[in-house]
Amino acid sequence: RLPAPGRHMAMNALAALAAAEALGADVQRAGRALAGFAPIAGRGVRRTISVPGGNVVLIDESYNANTASVRAALAVLALQPGARRVAVLGDMLELGEHGAAEHAALAPDAAAADIVFTCGPLMRGLHDALQPARRGAHACDSAALAGIVADALRPGDVVLVKGSLGSRMGLVVSTLDSRMETA
Repeated sequence: RLPAPGRHMAMNALAALAAAEALGADVQRAGRALAGFAPIAGRGVRRTISVPGGNVVLIDESYNANTASVRAALAVLALQPGARRVAVLGDMLELGEHGAAEHAALAPDAAAADIVFTCGPLMRGLHDALQPARRGAHACDSAALAGIVADALRPGDVVLVKGSLGSRMGLVVSTLDSRMETA
């Protein structure tokens, strides 16, 4: 059993097991090692944060982002039980001339969230491509967005924070941690 959600994590684990078998390593031992896997800060760690009246589950994917990893994270969010599924997305950097189109193309995947907050000039394209009912706030940067997100959270929400390191989405996570209490 892999203690990390998502098809992408399962596929990576299967690839690791296949590599272990191909190299003649002990596959059972490799499986036990995978069972002990735990995501780290910024790379999928989840925690419960107390908010007035209840708790929020925070999924911290703030370390980095590309199109495939954002889609994978949104697919994980879609499977989470909760009052609302909240996505907080910062720019995916280093996409070159296709950056704007890649951001806007995330709209169908972002439909997995009940509300989507965005920040950065590239994520403006996603914000504008979303159905109005799914649009949270858009801000120029994570510093401007952090407090808005904290104020918008409700008990029972599941919140995904994701963006490239350069978009500083860790600031949103630290703001949530400092304004709320880790349960």
